[in-house]
Amino acid sequence: MKTLPRLLALLLALAVTLRAAETAGVYELRTYTTEPGRLDALLARFRDHTTKLFEKHGITNLAYWVPADAKDGAGNKLVYLLGYPNRDAATAAWKAFNADPEWQTVRKASEAPAAGGKIVTKVESVFVAATSFSPAFKVSAEKTPRIFELRTYTTPDEARLAALDARFGGGETELFVNAGMTRVVFTHPLDADKGAGHTLIYMLAHANRDTATASWQKFRTDPAWVKMKADSEKAAGGSLTSKTESMFLVPVDFSPTQ
Repeated sequence: MKTLPRLLALLLALAVTLRAAETAGVYELRTYTTEPGRLDALLARFRDHTTKLFEKHGITNLAYWVPADAKDGAGNKLVYLLGYPNRDAATAAWKAFNADPEWQTVRKASEAPAAGGKIVTKVESVFVAATSFSPAFKVSAEKTPRIFELRTYTTPDEARLAALDARFGGGETELFVNAGMTRVVFTHPLDADKGAGHTLIYMLAHANRDTATASWQKFRTDPAWVKMKADSEKAAGGSLTSKTESMFLVPVDFSPTQ
């Protein structure tokens, strides 16, 4: 019978996470690059300590992934998404987390020479907010394995970003669904030095890499998409994007979103 209270506790924690995710006003996309051979140590620290300490200080754990491909850092990178009510709450939460004696003890022990030394060599953080056409990020403990695709579109200027948003909000994301893709979240960076005003960062989910390839082929040959793209570029006087990046991500075992 001991398993029943434990199960109820897990269900309650998931419910709290779901509610927090649905009310998150600000997301933070973080990427950690590790020393060679130290990714497992980083994952163990998150699994056993960091995610719980985040929750303690009001940081909502939404999803944790590792890149699927070597070109994107497979084997030495962790990419994850957090949620907060607002930027002030994020600042306060991180201040409390970093000052927490338990975190300081955990970090020191995990990076001791006997444990293998330094773990993280680079930390990247981008605060983003959902676009008007984005669904709210929903934590989903899918039982069927999925692969996620993080896409970043850079536009030449704010006018082209507005045109891109209009195209996405005017039917492009529905064509993603028609082609077999799952919409996860669509966002804009909040800070100028991270691309505010000319960047769209969004996440899709696919059953696997093969279905992703098939879905993109179906999407790109869809007459509705071909016309939509042509019309938007004609109105803007050229391509809406100057750079397109795509990274496939695999959820780690402790990720709330699978």
